Amino acid sequence: MRRYWLLFAQIVTVALALWFVLSAVRPDWAGGPARLARVGSGAGAVPVLQAPPLPTPGSYSGAAARAMPGVVNIFTRKALRQNHPLLNDPFFRKFFGDRLPDQERQSSLGSGVIVSPDGYILTNNHVVDAADDIEVVLADGRKAAARIVGADPETDLAVIRVDLRGLPAVTLGQSERARVGDVVLAIGNPFGVGQTVTLGIISALGRNNLRINDIENFIQTDAAINFGNSGGALVDTNGNLIGINSAIYSQTGGSVGIGFAIPVSTAKAVLEAIIKDGRVVRGWIGVESQDITPELAASFGLAREAGAIIAGVVRDGPAYRAGIRPGDILLAIDGRPVGGTNEMLRLIAELPPGKRATMTVLRKDREATLDVTIGTRPPAARAR
Repeated sequence: MRRYWLLFAQIVTVALALWFVLSAVRPDWAGGPARLARVGSGAGAVPVLQAPPLPTPGSYSGAAARAMPGVVNIFTRKALRQNHPLLNDPFFRKFFGDRLPDQERQSSLGSGVIVSPDGYILTNNHVVDAADDIEVVLADGRKAAARIVGADPETDLAVIRVDLRGLPAVTLGQSERARVGDVVLAIGNPFGVGQTVTLGIISALGRNNLRINDIENFIQTDAAINFGNSGGALVDTNGNLIGINSAIYSQTGGSVGIGFAIPVSTAKAVLEAIIKDGRVVRGWIGVESQDITPELAASFGLAREAGAIIAGVVRDGPAYRAGIRPGDILLAIDGRPVGGTNEMLRLIAELPPGKRATMTVLRKDREATLDVTIGTRPPAARAR
């Protein structure tokens, strides 16, 4: 036992000696106090205390560093035709035709997220809509012209592409696993000042009825989002993309802590559809609906304010052929409960045309199950 004790004491003595030597030579390695350094050279050098580099607790620099190279600035320009009195003069138009003074150009800015090394970039539709020229500026300073691959106005998403390869794509995360209270970073180009990172949390999930887009399922965050952030990235603490920043609620035009991002699950589905078909094809059954208010729930004798009341049915549409009629209350689609009109729209839109879906409706205090063959949603359709 005495031998083991002496061996232990020697090991401790050697370890302490190494620690003191290390502290004197490289205090930054040992986490020691500030060390003496000199500013300047020669006789005019001034001694100062230099703090050792220490790890920053609670820092999200790693997440920012992983995501920032894949977030781009987008600059767009479009011509605005001048409303000059001579434009309506037949004699003037005889000589100039449509070659009229329309040199006035409107410029705007936004952000985008590189989602493929092959040059595909996700952004908001309102950032690039009707643009004549689109210029993308990468985080490393490179610039490239971009073209629109496809757009989906109903979710306010668009896919553009640049002729560059080997780009630093952002890793797609899983927005389905996001929880209220999770820390997130918003990355974009607010007010054109340059790439900026802001910090916040997820304030709410599944926000809809905001009348921003036709199809809404927003992530709400208090990370600062301002003009120019549209189309930028909302990332988790690992630097994975969980949303595309899209809109803010503000009475001043600046951030007041209520921002909205499109979940990456929605963005990924739109991206895949546009790359494959050039557009997004959604399901449709041909109904008009309204939410159940407390007053309607009382008049129908409903125990809960859930479901969507069918207010109108398109004649010979999918719902009509399946037997759905005005006054029915749609409760579930393929076993998934319908909370309201917006949720009903989203669930139907996610179904592929041609699929037979089971829909549960409440009719005169009795539940009925109907099979509906999903149709193709018309472009910019407002009817469900």
